[in-house]
Amino acid sequence: MSFLDRLEKKIERKEKQMESLQQKISDWKGKLDQGKITRAKFNIKKNSIEEKIKAINSRIRVLHGLHIKERRHQEEVAEKKKEKKEKKEKKKGLIK
Repeated sequence: MSFLDRLEKKIERKEKQMESLQQKISDWKGKLDQGKITRAKFNIKKNSIEEKIKAINSRIRVLHGLHIKERRHQEEVAEKKKEKKEKKEKKKGLIK
């Protein structure tokens, strides 16, 4: 499993985690509408969950940046290998 695959899995997990937190907010909203909890308690829970969502969202942005950077790096390495191989082939052609 390559580094890029692990980054993609982490991003997927974080997105799934963010969706579950958004579901929790809607569950708390339903409880508020039913009158089971007060508006103050709902706001406290909602604010704490929204803070977690913001943290996860920023982590996802960082992971996306790492993913792009790593992909670019791998392309550069492949390009350098190709250039090195071409130089080697040119030398062989000149020697013969």
